[in-house]
Amino acid sequence: MITYPVNFEASAQSQMGMKNPWIASASTLEVNCAVPREFDGPGGEFSPEDFFLLAVQNCFIGTFKVFAEFSRLHFESLNLNSKLVVNKDESGKPWMDSIHMKINISGVSDEKKLHLLINKTFENGFILRSIKTKITYDLGS
Repeated sequence: MITYPVNFEASAQSQMGMKNPWIASASTLEVNCAVPREFDGPGGEFSPEDFFLLAVQNCFIGTFKVFAEFSRLHFESLNLNSKLVVNKDESGKPWMDSIHMKINISGVSDEKKLHLLINKTFENGFILRSIKTKITYDLGS
């Protein structure tokens, strides 16, 4: 049984200047980060936008896998490709406007259950339901 609240911690260290990369860490993982080229940074490292998209994408995968296992939905593989669109809102400020996911799940034991679990995943994924960003998807085979 899971006891709430559950806490996660992260840290980062950086020098001044938007062209200078920094190091972020969580758990036992350290990653190199940088402002992306699209925002006049050096790029070539993980950006906050990359982490945002990865968090949403991995929330979908992790939540779906839990629901599939508890529902006894068997599948061979899940492939997910996502695209984040950063745009300006009505006030002209940039924000995470939309994400489109291309979901391919092969070797599914029950197509009807698959569709139910995908909907349940979007409704219950912690990160998926915590953001304002519009999420759309296509389901392939």
